[in-house]
This record gives sequence, structure tokens and C-alpha cells, in this order.
Amino acid sequence: MKLFALSDLHVGYAENRWSIERITPRPDDWLILAGDLGETEQHLLYVLDTLGPRFKQLVWTPGNHELYTMPSERGGPRGQARYDRLVELCRDRGVITPEDPYVLWDGEGGPHVLAPMFLLYDYSFRPADVSERDAVAWAIESGVLCSDEELLDPAPYASRPAWCRARVAETEARLAAIEGHSTVLINHFPLREELVRLRYIPRFSIWCGTRRTHDWHTRFRARVVVSGHLHIPRTDWIDGVRFEEVSFGYPRQRPADRTADSCLREILPGPAAAAPLRA
Repeated sequence: MKLFALSDLHVGYAENRWSIERITPRPDDWLILAGDLGETEQHLLYVLDTLGPRFKQLVWTPGNHELYTMPSERGGPRGQARYDRLVELCRDRGVITPEDPYVLWDGEGGPHVLAPMFLLYDYSFRPADVSERDAVAWAIESGVLCSDEELLDPAPYASRPAWCRARVAETEARLAAIEGHSTVLINHFPLREELVRLRYIPRFSIWCGTRRTHDWHTRFRARVVVSGHLHIPRTDWIDGVRFEEVSFGYPRQRPADRTADSCLREILPGPAAAAPLRA
């Protein structure tokens, strides 16, 4: 029994749906879906209903796109109410969410506590001389504006950073209560700022995480940290901990022959090679 991960499926694109429908069944393995599966309830259900029968268990955490209020869903729930609705849809299909008790992975590479998280971002991935209040304007100066500013309603919180701070505080307390096991930390957004390497749109960084999670990989005994969002799949090692960015991404961002199946990342047991030695 192995643990795999994939994120940023963006199934609004027909090319991505075609590729996802061809993922090889792995009925003994688990799959982490680390956010941005799509923008509507129908997108989420499509992914769960397509991949659920192919894996023993799905684990989901939301990205920013799942929380969008699209024009076709203007009358639907927003903000926290929308998130609650998505959690309900996942639970109806037996999918583990950030609102469920953390589970103990006892398959290959275990035991580890799997901790799916929903943390958002607080604009703190910015230079020291830019205030939180001015962060969006600073990004706009470079021609960058995230669709979240229009489509991701933080209600009932006053702002997305306020929602982020509440989520971080709640999640931090839950992680601190874990005893006796290493963890796999799962979040859509990167936990550390240096992982956000956006060559062409560097100021998009403000929508990519929070500095409040900078040391969580060591504080909470992570063996692996899983994230997406950047659409730059890669493996990094920090303090002996493996960080996996597991995005599939938009069709224009990858070679035509790069399939969703080939992008599945093995989280546990993971590579046989040991972590790089610290300098």
C-alpha cells in the first residue's frame, strides 16, 4: 500500500479531464488530492467520482480555486459556507478532509500521521518594506493580480488574511496535539517562502502562503510536506525533510505527452535514497 499525491488538476480544461480519465487504477494505494481540482462543485465531484474507484482512499485539501464563487454559482454558498459545503460533498464519498480526525498511515513507509490542512495565505510572502495593506497594490505594479481578489469571498471573515490567521491557529493547535508519530503535512499552498520561485511573476508570491508556517516541518516532525499551487512540480529537501510540489497544472504549461498518470508523486514510502547531507 503506497501513498501518492497530485494537485492542480484544473478539470475545466478538456485536455486535463482526458488525462485524468486515463490514470491507472491502483486499488491498494491511497491518493492525496492537494487542491485546485477545479472551480465548481461539479468539478470536484467529477474528480472524486473518477478517481475514487481507482484508489483505496482519497485525501483532499482545498486550493483557492475550489473556493471561488463562479458566475454560474452566484446564488450558492460563499467563503466558509462554501468550504463547509465542499467538505460535506467529500465526506459523502468517504474522502478524508482537513475537518476530519487525522489518520495514521500504516502502509509502506509508515507509520505516519497524515495531516491534510486548509491554511490559505496572508500576503506575508513580500518584502519587509511592503505592508500587508499595500501588498496587493505592490503586486499590481508589476502587472499581476490574482483572480482570488474577485472570486474568493472570505465571509464571514473580514479578509482572506484574517481567514488564514484563524485557520493557522486552529491547525497549529491540532498538530501540536499529535504525539508519538512523524507526520505528512498536506496543504495546497507552500509552507515556506523560499519554495515560491516564480521567475516571470515574482510578486504573485503574496497569494502563495504564510510565514507563520515557516518552521512547521521541524516543529511537527514532518517526514514529507506535500503542496501544489505553483504549477512547478519539484522535490526540495530542507532540514532533512522532503518537500514535494505535486501540481499537474494547465495544458499550456507542460509538454503534450506529460500525463496525469506520469505526474503522480510517490509520497510514501518515497525514494530509496536518503536525504541530502546538510551543509
